[in-house]
Amino acid sequence: MYKILRAEELASNIYLMDVEAPRVASRCLPGQFVIVKLDEVSERIPLTICDYDPEKGTVTIVFQPIGVSTRKYVSLKAGDCFEDFVGPLGQPSELTHLSPEELKQKKIVFVGGGVGTAPVYPQLKWLHAHGVTPDCIIGARTKDLIILEEEMKAVSNLYLTTDDGSYVRKGMGTDVLRDLVQNQGKKYDLCVAIGPMIMMKFVCLLTKELGIPTIVSMNPIMVDGTGMCGACRLMVGDEVKFACVDGPEFDGHKVDFDLAMKRQQMYKTEEGRALLRAQEGETHHGGCGNCGGDK
Repeated sequence: MYKILRAEELASNIYLMDVEAPRVASRCLPGQFVIVKLDEVSERIPLTICDYDPEKGTVTIVFQPIGVSTRKYVSLKAGDCFEDFVGPLGQPSELTHLSPEELKQKKIVFVGGGVGTAPVYPQLKWLHAHGVTPDCIIGARTKDLIILEEEMKAVSNLYLTTDDGSYVRKGMGTDVLRDLVQNQGKKYDLCVAIGPMIMMKFVCLLTKELGIPTIVSMNPIMVDGTGMCGACRLMVGDEVKFACVDGPEFDGHKVDFDLAMKRQQMYKTEEGRALLRAQEGETHHGGCGNCGGDK
């Protein structure tokens, strides 16, 4: 059993938990995720890691209640337990493979939206610990949905924006990025975008125009987190990839966002899932050993 040490509502319908999981915490790297299961009959839910502390043996998760299982999580409090807490899973951020010297030569900007702010934070924290303070743009629909503001200010040059103009400035994250590059003379070697699919799509359209290589995290399309369900199948260039085993991070300029979003809608119905299985055959899931998803 994995004890919840802290449980709180960060913003409207966005919740944070610190979970006691020493073995997971000792192996975490930015960009990875965990699979959480409340009890024997609950669903297995993949959730991105918001923070981790190897010394305390804790992992922090942030989630929005959407389905039956995550709605149950809302009532949990400190002292309650998850039956399963598996991880870290997925491939860590490619930034973790670079030396401190290589990192310090790069000008990096992050763009986060909504709950996508949560998995941005461990990457910012990791970079800051390695002597790099990146720029970070965080957008939300309204002020009340901004999360982790103080934490992110401590490890990045933070730019905030809201769709309705209720906090700092009005506009999308893409508006801020365009302003930084075209009006303020900023130059970036890399952009990392994490958030809703449609947000990442438009960030990539802009960064392609601006000539900035871009990494996106496709964790929003994951369902079971093991490669077996086929939910997170996507096309990256001319290759079939699976967010949970090959990613969740990919070259954003190669991801077919339109196909991924259309497929995500189809996957919501039993009829749609059956059609996808029939159309995609052996490449439908990433755990078959034939399509590369489990390599």
